[in-house]
Amino acid sequence: MYRRAIFYLAPASPQRLRNAVVNVLSLNSVCAAPYGSPLLQDISFNLKAGQVLGLMGPNGAGKSSLLHCIAGGIPCTSGELYLNEMPLKDWPLLVRARALAMQVQSAALNFPFTVEEVILLGRTPHASGNLCDKEVLQEVMTATDTTELRHRPYTQLSGGEKQRVQLARAVAQVWREEDAPTRLLLLDEPNSALDLSHQRMVLDLVATLAKTGCTIILATHDFNLLSAHANQLLVMHQGTQHSYGTPEEVLTPTMFQRIFNVSVLVQRHPENNSPLVVHV
Repeated sequence: MYRRAIFYLAPASPQRLRNAVVNVLSLNSVCAAPYGSPLLQDISFNLKAGQVLGLMGPNGAGKSSLLHCIAGGIPCTSGELYLNEMPLKDWPLLVRARALAMQVQSAALNFPFTVEEVILLGRTPHASGNLCDKEVLQEVMTATDTTELRHRPYTQLSGGEKQRVQLARAVAQVWREEDAPTRLLLLDEPNSALDLSHQRMVLDLVATLAKTGCTIILATHDFNLLSAHANQLLVMHQGTQHSYGTPEEVLTPTMFQRIFNVSVLVQRHPENNSPLVVHV
């Protein structure tokens, strides 16, 4: 069972405070049509250091396409995409890999690497040395409840265990503030195969990273998770941006009826007062 790990975070550094007034990520009317038909149309938003953006939408709405576009896997055909106020395409690949990490929904890895070898792949872009990487490995395994799996072959893991290992690999890539002045973590449904305890683990991990200045985009169908932990929400529909704003602005019965074709009640959570979505 996952037990919440407590990390003691250093005070905000002067560099991080300077970054707080800079947009870590900016999209201005981004469109992507790499295969002919548009995958993304007219997407615009900004994120600063330490902010969490929740990405919502029905299946096939374009959430994964947007994450891959931000990661550089799908090229923009028009519009502007900036990472730390520099066009993403102008970032050298190695420098970008130090600043930006992504966990995909399913990773095809059929070679029997051990779990710790898979996680350490996240340290590949960094010249931080074996000792530092081992420290990061231990901290990240603790945070993702993968320590007991470290010597097992990745190919012999369950779906949920693989999900946690891939999460750990992505997190290891952006774990340390010293590794890059800008850090952006993209998570594509990281809790889809996880039990309740490990879903809570994802929340703790997102909160921990955000406090250290890492900017996070989290795609999930768990609306109440996003409501309580995201600064902003972006709703995708057929490759377009339907709505963008705070959870209070976005999570409305009208939006759910139009985009998901379901009726909901939006109440207040009794503990944190965030919007609480209840199916009718």
